[in-house]
Amino acid sequence: MSVLAIETAEVFEPLLEPARDKGAWGGRGSGKSHFFGGLLIEDSLAEPGISGEGLRSVCIREVQKDLAQSSKALIEAKLNDCRLGEADGFKIYRDSIATPRDGLIIFKGMQDYTAESIKSLEGFKRAWWEEAQSASATSIKMLRPTMRAPGAQMWWSWNARRKIDPVDVMLRGPQIPTGAIVVNANWRDNPWFSAELEQERLDCLRMTPDDYDHVWEGGYVTVASGAYFASHLTAAKAEGRIGRVSADPLMTIRLFVDIGGTGAKADSFVIWVTQFVGREIRVLDYYEAQGQPLATHLAWLRGKGLTPDKAQFWLPHDGSTQDKVYAVSYESALTDAGYDVTVIPNQGKGAAAARIEAARRLFPAIWFNEETTEAGRDALGWYHEKKDETRNIGLGPEHDWASHGADAFGLMCVAYEEPRQKKPEQRQRYGAGGWMG
Repeated sequence: MSVLAIETAEVFEPLLEPARDKGAWGGRGSGKSHFFGGLLIEDSLAEPGISGEGLRSVCIREVQKDLAQSSKALIEAKLNDCRLGEADGFKIYRDSIATPRDGLIIFKGMQDYTAESIKSLEGFKRAWWEEAQSASATSIKMLRPTMRAPGAQMWWSWNARRKIDPVDVMLRGPQIPTGAIVVNANWRDNPWFSAELEQERLDCLRMTPDDYDHVWEGGYVTVASGAYFASHLTAAKAEGRIGRVSADPLMTIRLFVDIGGTGAKADSFVIWVTQFVGREIRVLDYYEAQGQPLATHLAWLRGKGLTPDKAQFWLPHDGSTQDKVYAVSYESALTDAGYDVTVIPNQGKGAAAARIEAARRLFPAIWFNEETTEAGRDALGWYHEKKDETRNIGLGPEHDWASHGADAFGLMCVAYEEPRQKKPEQRQRYGAGGWMG
């Protein structure tokens, strides 16, 4: 059995231990791909198999249109660096790499597999999923039971994108696979981080700071290209307006809604829980559900203590439309539930632009409770303009998963009335003899 010693950054040392699932997530320049590429070569050299057969491995991406999108070039470069070739059992073919003792490394896109064809991977002992942030839940569910050979391992490397991405749910969620080893690796963990990459990192920090945390520090994507509120969210974070925000017990709780519907394909129903306290807008909580009846939304409110005596609803103009909730309107249904309801009139064709401008104008006065508004802030950060790339013109807000939260947020800003100062002769003051007008 041949053994190859490849230098390993300290952050990856836990992944040298045996485990069915090994994961490495983080930003650019961390060396995640280089680590797993080197480990695959080491394991291919070291694996004798029960009968002396070589290691069979598959390098996976969700979609792989050609080999240029695969890890093949990286592994070839690693073999060259280690001076390993045919004499050592490695031979490079157009779409695969032969490894010692008739072993094999292949490169596949999971979307090319079906429930039947995935069975061709039975007997493989290594599956390395590169760019795993794009892995779909369906593809992961197909792969896992297929990797059933004794000692089979699944490796996952990715730059986190969204908390709800299947690989993040699987390996960074509250429950992870038994024995899984997962590490966070970023540029500062790479002892071979080059001067060229350092320049790229600093340029990103200087020129596109909204992208920096995701690209280099492994943070989730919080803004999309052309996002309406990207710089405003960045400023709110820098100014400490995203943190612990408490409700004023003497002030009205205002519930701003974007109306969804029932059914699996319905738009999401969204609530921003807010207070207007002086010149501050306090955003206390965020709720979003898809395809659920009104009773579910009301149950959430009751669970939060947001009963009709403590909270009031503000609805968009379609809140008064019939047939939204079993032949009645949301306005009437919420009124029947005991809530005070205000419907914001239809603003016409420029409604979306008006909401965006109102939000931008008021953002410096908005404070977010960090723990309970994360999902809503994700929506605000993603809400962006749809582009005609050919003509390079804007087509208005993109209607996607983020637009519902953004629309309700914009409704809040449109409904906000800046506190008016009383005229001097109307102000009351307190003197020695009591209140004086």
